[in-house]
Amino acid sequence: MRKHTANDGGRWSGMVPVDDTALAVTDTGGAGTPVLYLNGQFATQGYWRRTIAELGTGRRHITFDGRARGRKSGLSADYSFEAAVRDADAVLEARGVDKVLVVGWSYGAVVAAHWAMRNPGRALGAVLVDGAFPYDWMDEAMEERVRTLFRRVAWLSPLLRPTGLLPRMNAEEMAASNIELGRLSRETELGPVLEALTVPTRYVVASGTSFGSRDDEQERIRTSLAGVTARNPNIEVSAKVASNHGAILKKDAAAVARAVRQVSAD
Repeated sequence: MRKHTANDGGRWSGMVPVDDTALAVTDTGGAGTPVLYLNGQFATQGYWRRTIAELGTGRRHITFDGRARGRKSGLSADYSFEAAVRDADAVLEARGVDKVLVVGWSYGAVVAAHWAMRNPGRALGAVLVDGAFPYDWMDEAMEERVRTLFRRVAWLSPLLRPTGLLPRMNAEEMAASNIELGRLSRETELGPVLEALTVPTRYVVASGTSFGSRDDEQERIRTSLAGVTARNPNIEVSAKVASNHGAILKKDAAAVARAVRQVSAD
């Protein structure tokens, strides 16, 4: 693997092959600290444009669309969480980047936490945006609720896919991905990952609900952060903002950018 320590040239966009598919990748190039952005579960790389604009040209920004997300990334036989972690590695290898600051929103925050924990010598820091909360929210009743929800929205897929809210996956595949995320978010699963983080890590926390949540479910989940920060001094909450889960990258990009600066090497 070629390590990135200096200018890798100008902006690049193209397809990066991995496993049985290929991913649409954008790399701004430049000599600054590389930042890898990890999307929400069914979101696209365009969600990061405001954060990137806030941070400016002093960093190298790398974004990509996950499997079956966006308009170009290919379909796959594997939409598992481990595939998502492999995809991050594949993108970094293809772009010749060794050390990187990872920024993840929602599902991507869990991917970022796992990647940083597994690669302590390569992670420059982590910013976790309203995700990676160790909380036991997935039980059998919730699993059935998730399956029902995705079956009900399946007919909307052709309308929602261009917005980035739904990928080119069927209802069963989307439900399975969400259920896997819930299981991986349990305190016994995610807690040890967060406790093992050795790099500067900052949370940016939203308020209110997220898609599919009810009442104060999301706020109860967020309460788990108190234990996280108490157990690991490398982890702090950078900000809690007024916008909700779905709007945080749009309305509070400045807060996300501040968190990136707090953990950045330059």
